[in-house]
Amino acid sequence: MVDPVRLEIRRPDERPKTFEIKAGVYTIGSDDDCRIHLRHPDIDPRHAVLTLREDGCWIEDLEARTGTFLGDDPVRGRRHYETGKEIRVGPFTLVLHLPEPAAPRPQPPAPQPAAAPPSEAQDRPGSPTRSIKAQIHRELVERLDLKRLTTARIDQEELRKRARQTIVDIVGEVDSRLPAGVDRQILIKEIYDEAVGLGPLEDLLENEAITEIMVNGHTHVYVERQGKIELTDQEFMDDNSVLAVIERIVSPLGRRIDESQPFVDARLPDGSRVNAIIHPLSLVGPCLTIRKFAKTPFVLQDLVNFGTLTPDISEFVRICVLLRKNIIVSGGTGCGKTTLLNVISGFLPRGERIVTIEDAAELRLNQEHVIRLEARPPNIEGKGAITIRDLVRNSLRMRPDRIVVGECRGGEALDMLQAMNTGHDGSLTTIHANSPRDVISRLETMVLMAGMDLPVRAIREQISSAVDIIVHEARFSDGSRKVVEVAEIVGQEGEQITMQEIFEFTQTGLDEDGRVLGSFRPTGSVPTFLEELRPRGLHLDHVMFDPLQSRE
Repeated sequence: MVDPVRLEIRRPDERPKTFEIKAGVYTIGSDDDCRIHLRHPDIDPRHAVLTLREDGCWIEDLEARTGTFLGDDPVRGRRHYETGKEIRVGPFTLVLHLPEPAAPRPQPPAPQPAAAPPSEAQDRPGSPTRSIKAQIHRELVERLDLKRLTTARIDQEELRKRARQTIVDIVGEVDSRLPAGVDRQILIKEIYDEAVGLGPLEDLLENEAITEIMVNGHTHVYVERQGKIELTDQEFMDDNSVLAVIERIVSPLGRRIDESQPFVDARLPDGSRVNAIIHPLSLVGPCLTIRKFAKTPFVLQDLVNFGTLTPDISEFVRICVLLRKNIIVSGGTGCGKTTLLNVISGFLPRGERIVTIEDAAELRLNQEHVIRLEARPPNIEGKGAITIRDLVRNSLRMRPDRIVVGECRGGEALDMLQAMNTGHDGSLTTIHANSPRDVISRLETMVLMAGMDLPVRAIREQISSAVDIIVHEARFSDGSRKVVEVAEIVGQEGEQITMQEIFEFTQTGLDEDGRVLGSFRPTGSVPTFLEELRPRGLHLDHVMFDPLQSRE
């Protein structure tokens, strides 16, 4: 990494602003997702790219209407930045204050066979030595600037085609000098995955038995398989390879990660949730966590087969959705809240207008009339952030029949409760909590986070009139996820919100293989809204609420 560089931006009729930036790729333009955001009619949405690396700085014009200038010379394609010169982009002037002149980068040597001991000669059977892969990868980066091409939004197929052909050419040049036993095609695939894909994570993402991938630095890659965490034999070449993969994930989403913003939430194209955190917050190297989504989304019958819930519970929740009851799915981290919310969302009628609001878009609804909204982080100036709360407020003006919030974790809880109380019934959301009773306390805390000085009684009145059903899910010691409680909020007595359990799961022990034993059962409490079924043409078998008649 190069030392921090001071970037001075001189704006028309405004005082210059100075920022400290690190090595990376900085898009310049009027689009809100550009890392250097310059708003002006003469600025294209994606006008230019500033690249800061350990071997120097470059400026590239992206065929902008008004052009990009280095001093008085127009930038054609990509130009090396010369210390002391000004970069002119429309009416703006950018000046880089470098700590010292950037030294020219030496030409990397052609890949040579590594003289490593046999125990270290291969990362795993069939793989070349790590040093050979690293040298070929450096040669690829030198010949084909992948970061620049990605930022310029070149067609993905064209980018992959160029990268693969370049790798084939490089490997062909050194084919005679490769270590004995190296499979040429495997070598090409591994370097290709490292260059334009997610490196050693590609095979793990393809494995449907793996539900979570955890990278702790470049040498330790863990996965969750059938609810159990295990260490894999996969490794990255170095920490820079992990950083490159993280950058490849977050850049297309208009997000950034660097030392000034060392953590980020993102998603993969299939909806899988991604979290990354780097130095200086992470002391073990770049950490990447991917919570995979199944290629085919789970449906209700899948959860029944997994033992997450019973047909009776699923039917009860389906009726609650059709009755437009406001439902909260609660539970701890990794217990399956989003998966369950996605399945419950499948009960929403197809003729309704649904607005989903998330930090990183994960929900996959099959209905036709769905508007998906996603929050946005701030740009390099700390401006332009759009929060979940902003989106909840805006959604109320979009004439929604249903509002689905991926997760309430802050002041948006107040806006969500007000929406539920003012005609937007039938809303769905998730909340981190340890029990249905804890959901109430969490909601109270989150409402106070909105900055409104409301008395506790007023907050509880809002909650008791807004929330109807809480579906609480938990993860057990064997890795299984189960709906352990379904509760109905029935009102308020004095200062306390009253609720009744409808269904519960009781654990009775573990079998010889460590699997959880137990049973789902109704508590005997009957929902207070059963009289609403007949006028709406719905039916629910009352036997499901009788604890004396097991229907499992």
